[in-house]
Amino acid sequence: MMCYDIGKIIYSLMIVALNVVFLCLDHDKMFKMSEKILLLCVGEAGDTVQFAEYIQKNVQLYKMRNGYELSPTAAANFTRRNLADYLRSRTPYHVNLLLAGYDDHEGPALYYMDYLAALAKAPFAAHGYGAFLTLSILDRYYKPSKWSLWRRKFSCYRFINGIHEVDNIPLPKAMS
Repeated sequence: MMCYDIGKIIYSLMIVALNVVFLCLDHDKMFKMSEKILLLCVGEAGDTVQFAEYIQKNVQLYKMRNGYELSPTAAANFTRRNLADYLRSRTPYHVNLLLAGYDDHEGPALYYMDYLAALAKAPFAAHGYGAFLTLSILDRYYKPSKWSLWRRKFSCYRFINGIHEVDNIPLPKAMS
């Protein structure tokens, strides 16, 4: 889990799943693009790592060439442009992205981008198996204060973990 004291909370379950079968329990989906920008990437296994590292290295190259970091808005638009270019090529990336960051002038920002390169700024976002439940909870109870967001994040986490805990499911008794 990565937290900022700026109103945005980033939380990632490190699970790779195919249908309801877990393939990998320690897959890191977070990529640090700069000191103030974080990219969360889900999708096809090879596409996520390759595209996220490509964007990460280009953002770092931009900082080395120009002497300053991209803002979260600029990084989101750069990422969207690259994803759109690859979408029109023979090798598209099938990834869904969350880009979170902090800018000294604009404040915190969170962007959601799907595999078709549609970019949207959002107050909260989630993707994966728990996204439907998490988004419904956040949509109903979200308030712009950070303390309210902390409480909702933990309630979403409890709901999602309750769904995935196999030990808590009661088994029916065998009939003889």
